[in-house]
Amino acid sequence: FVEVLRRIGLNSDLVSRARESLVSFTRLVAYFRETQKDTPAAAEALAHLKTVVTDLNSLSDHATFLAGKVSFVLDATLGMINNEQNRIVKIVSIAAVVFLPPTLVASIYGMNFELMPELKWAAGYPFAIILKIISAVLPYAWFKRKGWL
Repeated sequence: FVEVLRRIGLNSDLVSRARESLVSFTRLVAYFRETQKDTPAAAEALAHLKTVVTDLNSLSDHATFLAGKVSFVLDATLGMINNEQNRIVKIVSIAAVVFLPPTLVASIYGMNFELMPELKWAAGYPFAIILKIISAVLPYAWFKRKGWL
């Protein structure tokens, strides 16, 4: 996306410079028309300058159209980048939710307190392992069923 954004920026700069030039040139021609009104060859020159002003306005309108297109492409590209980032954040969030319960079980049973009845229970260790597996599989299955994975 970096190359696409760079190219969009270059095109936007080019269109902006073209619009600025067209506006400046239109003002210049308008000034020239005003100053040449009273000259002997004014009628023919003013007719040509009127055509030039019409062409400049047409080009300015087209530059505005192109600026809108560049803006649309920029918005679409930023939307795609946003969607990609959302997908990545969703995956990281799901991984955090899936691994949080097993981590909690491991941290509780890893405290080594003497008054924990499960520590003296013969099936305590396998129970903790099974509990960690189930607590990881259940959120994963739920996310899978919801279509989030």
